[in-house]
Amino acid sequence: FRPDRDSPLADQLVLAADDAAQRLLLPAIERDTRRALTEQAETHAISVFAANLRALLNRPPLAGHTVLGIDPGFRTGCKVAVVDPTGKVLDTTAIYPHAPQKQWQAALDILSSLVARHAVTLIVIGNGTASRESEQLIAELIRAPIPNSPIPNPQYLIVSEAGASVYSASKLARAELPAMDVSMRGAVSIARRVQDPLAELVKITPQSIGVGMYQHDVDQAQLAKAAADAVESVVNSVGVDLNTASPALLTYVAGIGPKLAARIVAHRDENGPFLNRRALKRVPGLGPKTFEQAAGFLRVLGGDDPLDGSAIHPESYPVAKALLARAGLTAQAKPSEREAGLAALRERQSLDALAVELGAGVLTLSDILEQLIRPGRDPRASLPAPILRSDVLTMDDLRPGMRLKGTVQNVVDFGAFVDVGVKQDGLLHRSKMPAGIQLRAGNVIDVKIVRVEPERGRIGLELASVAV
Repeated sequence: FRPDRDSPLADQLVLAADDAAQRLLLPAIERDTRRALTEQAETHAISVFAANLRALLNRPPLAGHTVLGIDPGFRTGCKVAVVDPTGKVLDTTAIYPHAPQKQWQAALDILSSLVARHAVTLIVIGNGTASRESEQLIAELIRAPIPNSPIPNPQYLIVSEAGASVYSASKLARAELPAMDVSMRGAVSIARRVQDPLAELVKITPQSIGVGMYQHDVDQAQLAKAAADAVESVVNSVGVDLNTASPALLTYVAGIGPKLAARIVAHRDENGPFLNRRALKRVPGLGPKTFEQAAGFLRVLGGDDPLDGSAIHPESYPVAKALLARAGLTAQAKPSEREAGLAALRERQSLDALAVELGAGVLTLSDILEQLIRPGRDPRASLPAPILRSDVLTMDDLRPGMRLKGTVQNVVDFGAFVDVGVKQDGLLHRSKMPAGIQLRAGNVIDVKIVRVEPERGRIGLELASVAV
């Protein structure tokens, strides 16, 4: 807009244009720009949260351990729970080693008794209040042989306790542990998290798990959807044991929601374990379409049909059995026999030729072959296991140049926070990582100490190598 300078109203027109720009136009442009940038930032923050959540749920389980879980605290004491390798609660108690009670020796005696009585193989400490003080207690406990223990001293591990208090007071926790005090349920959750992180963490609202950045400032509906999608993708990738899964875990299987999950568990409780996938069709409300969606993600281990323990969908059973028949095998053959027989078949005939002959896609046939050789393989098993420790470090023990193994706890735009075994997580700034490296929560990495600032509680790290 350019007013006619010869006009007697030129000055007024310039003032009007200036006022319109300053008061109306520019603020509107600024609001639109801010809105667009905020939406972009929210989308990015949500994607970071979803990626971290997916990595956390994909952490490998530490199966076969009898675990002693500790929910640490000062005034209210440390809650202790022992669970067997299946997650069944064996014992619970409370100890008060820290201020104000300071019953250190009594706490050591109680823990020593629990470890010996239940043959505990792993101790897990929540990372909340008093966690590092509790770590010192456990380090002292396992430094010398534990009297009357039938096995070597256990090692210990510190895990995130985010969401444990939310689970403790939830309806699901009351149903699972009805006779247990609310405060003790958190220790049970902490213990079970290492046995199967996925099975335990799905019981907690994903937003309560606390991985990501600015998650309380973003659109909560979008965050909830991204979280649900991340959980569902991991659950379906790993697969679910139909005879042991909780309603919370079944809820995330494709095609199964909360109501149907509850019906499946009720049917299982009333009629006993499912013997095959077909038995799912007898669950009220589970129709053919739902069965078609869900069956491939549900496992029946030790049932009537060995194929039910794999990720092969029932629709592909004819192809799988025809493939086995060409190798001179049946579905009842041991995995080692299958591997040898199928390897011999592959030497005689290419995958492309087999696919044409059996009327299946090459990729589908490749997946079926993998499942026949390694039925029900857990994709998490190939990931690096968490670091187990036997002694405690303090910031005073750290020196620039030291190399340590650490576990990535959280990933943000400017780098990653890494647990190196001391009270404070170290910061691995992105400038200290090679270009192109993508870290995820749960990655086990080798780091070098760059600087230590005990008075500020800061540790600077540099990436040495990563096992992903």
